[in-house]
Amino acid sequence: MTRYGISISIAVWWVLMIFLSWGPVALAAGDEGRAVQWSELTPDEQKTLKPFAERWQELTPEKQDKLRRGARRWKKMNSGERRLAGERLKRWKEMSPEQRQQVRRRFEWFQQLPEEERRRLRDAGKRFRELSPERKERLKERWRQMSPEKRQEFRERRRDNDRPERRDSNRDLPGARSQKPE
Repeated sequence: MTRYGISISIAVWWVLMIFLSWGPVALAAGDEGRAVQWSELTPDEQKTLKPFAERWQELTPEKQDKLRRGARRWKKMNSGERRLAGERLKRWKEMSPEQRQQVRRRFEWFQQLPEEERRRLRDAGKRFRELSPERKERLKERWRQMSPEKRQEFRERRRDNDRPERRDSNRDLPGARSQKPE
């Protein structure tokens, strides 16, 4: 058991299952469309994918490939990244099927965006995560109080005005006071 109450093999299994749910990904060259025997896996892959050993041959070649890529990603993660993956796994397990479907739809939507728009959204998320808890809560509360129309206006204004000199400020949020970035 880890400090978070999740055994490593179960955490790996769930992380790999999440990777599987993230939609189609191009197959690795050379293994395209070909089922891989358990004995053909590297020792590291077998160790990471052990929860799938008994039913490995029942998996489609595409699922086998996705799991193998997920196992390689897991192996490259440092302890902090694995801890975060464990926390995400815990949140995923606590979600209802409807919430999981919503996450999948949002992920698919995000993947369809142009790279520049994805970068802009990642940057905005990073800036939000770096705010103090109090500032985050104030912004969340203001957002909850906005009508759908005002939210849409805000999104459009942010998209149009997302310049570096405005990035650390939320002064265009309705009701926000002009203040220095935190």
